[in-house]
Amino acid sequence: MTGEATDSREDRFLLDVMLGKLATYLRMCGYDTAYALDRGIESDDAIRSLAAAEDRTLLTRDEALAASADGAVLLTEREIEAQLRELRAAGVDLSLPDHPQRCSACNGEVVPVAAADSPEHVPDDAEPYRCRDCGQWFWSGSHWDDVAETLAAL
Repeated sequence: MTGEATDSREDRFLLDVMLGKLATYLRMCGYDTAYALDRGIESDDAIRSLAAAEDRTLLTRDEALAASADGAVLLTEREIEAQLRELRAAGVDLSLPDHPQRCSACNGEVVPVAAADSPEHVPDDAEPYRCRDCGQWFWSGSHWDDVAETLAAL
């Protein structure tokens, strides 16, 4: 389950309703990460079906769901840092790529944008990126640094 911090990661994940915060971290690490509540699904059957249909590895805190889904990864911890440690122990590369690649809000692809075309709230010295799906703006600022510190401390 390892990937390289390049322009795309091979692993694709589906996170159950108990792992919303983890979705943000995985997206920032460049993983294509679907979150069940973003898709409007909560039932175990629907989650299993979606994981299979989209060829995603299911991450869940639900023991019964993990046992009933091929290749699912059961996370036992509640706190985000502990969940990240569990994923790293399971072989998931939790390094940040050189620049944002996935929208932390909607999982859309993030693409570079000319600095001249960015809005005023993007710092002048930042290299701006924008989500193709929802239009949210990104750059590697203090939040990026905070996540990098959290991942390095694992």
